[in-house]
Amino acid sequence: MTLSLYDTMSRSKRPFVPKDPSRVTMYVCGPTVYNFAHIGNFRPVVVFDLLFRVLRDAYGDHAVLYAANVTDVDDKINKKAADEGVPIRTITDRYLDAYNADAAALGALRPTFQPRVTETMDAIISMISDLIRNNGAYAAEGHVLFDTQAFADYGKLSKKPMDDLIAGARVDVAPYKKDPRDFVLWKPSKPGEPEWESPWGKGRPGWHIECTAMIEEALGLPIDIHGGGVDLIFPHHENELAQGVCSGHGEREYAHYWLHNGFLNMGEEKMSKSLGNVALAHDLLKSYPGEALRWALLAGHYRQELEWTDSLIEQAKSALDRLYRVLDDSARFLAGEPSADGWQNASAAADHAAVRAALHDDLNTPAAFAALFQLADKVRAAVMAKDARAAASGRGLLVEAGNLMGFLTADPQSWFQSGADDDLKSRVEALIADRHTARAAKNWPEADRIRGELAALNVEVMDGPTGATWRIKE
Repeated sequence: MTLSLYDTMSRSKRPFVPKDPSRVTMYVCGPTVYNFAHIGNFRPVVVFDLLFRVLRDAYGDHAVLYAANVTDVDDKINKKAADEGVPIRTITDRYLDAYNADAAALGALRPTFQPRVTETMDAIISMISDLIRNNGAYAAEGHVLFDTQAFADYGKLSKKPMDDLIAGARVDVAPYKKDPRDFVLWKPSKPGEPEWESPWGKGRPGWHIECTAMIEEALGLPIDIHGGGVDLIFPHHENELAQGVCSGHGEREYAHYWLHNGFLNMGEEKMSKSLGNVALAHDLLKSYPGEALRWALLAGHYRQELEWTDSLIEQAKSALDRLYRVLDDSARFLAGEPSADGWQNASAAADHAAVRAALHDDLNTPAAFAALFQLADKVRAAVMAKDARAAASGRGLLVEAGNLMGFLTADPQSWFQSGADDDLKSRVEALIADRHTARAAKNWPEADRIRGELAALNVEVMDGPTGATWRIKE
């Protein structure tokens, strides 16, 4: 089954062919750790985690190397540290821990490498030195700048005309620049800011050079896949490409495939802290299961813009409820049935294959979700027909397909009880125990009364061969 990915450079969907199938490399721009990340920041995390899973499924877990950087040198970090009167490491460690915890709650696997700028400074300085030596950069008034005129293909990734490149460059047009498009590789630190020794004076790196240096140190150049949000195509990825090629450390291609996810919008605007229209993932996870937020982030094709609404999250939760209900019902049906190991439900297997085929078609998650539901329907039908072999085979395939996408990882009963706090859980368990006692004593009126009390708590009780289980009603 061929994996095809939409490559931003060629503006086309291309079959994915890694340079070395035993060492597939992917890099994605990671967080700047000065605050909790909003849910829009986590769209690329979830999208490229899905690609990471698909690549591991295709080439083997240990054959795929995934790096996502951590920017821990930044003006916002400096300000936060100054406001709190603490070292910048205190700020960055705090919010990196929070970011990783939120990412894990959203089902994202930890990248193979998570390099930090502060721990890559020698490699950054070395690459800048090589760029100067190769006439790709120049020093001026304590700064080092990349010379965009030294790279004939500048603008090739973003496909922007020269005037737009100049107007759209989010950099100051300083008098020491040879060209308005030239961008900073190294700059002097302001008083009180973190600084590092360099051949050009004490200072710190510019934004773009950190990624190029970390890619080379963690993965080597060129890499197979470079990913990130569509807003990073220019200037960030354009500048990365220019640096990587002109450093002389890799090949003219730098990355064989460039992938970019669309914006997550709140209303009519891109979700952004600067616009004040953000929903923090850290807060959303207090109200919704991580899998529901993950499903919502993957509800539309990753290259398209996605509207973030409460309705989207509720629809995602309902979709997962439907799948977990099939798992729960089939598990209770199969509890007293003999094992059906080695037998496969051919119809369910076709739906399972359709999930993988959809993902191999440029991560077509809407089609993959549709195939998941078709597979779930086959399992439900097998349960209703009391076909244990078909139910067991289909259930296993449903879990496997869901896990490939980062879903159906919870115990079904735990999923349906997630809306209950500890007091409610204790009360329900006590009522179920009392009901069991009443039924054992054939006190049917008392058993019915307790069941009614449970129903009033919005709790559904299911009796099975291994005892009674319960879940919060939809």
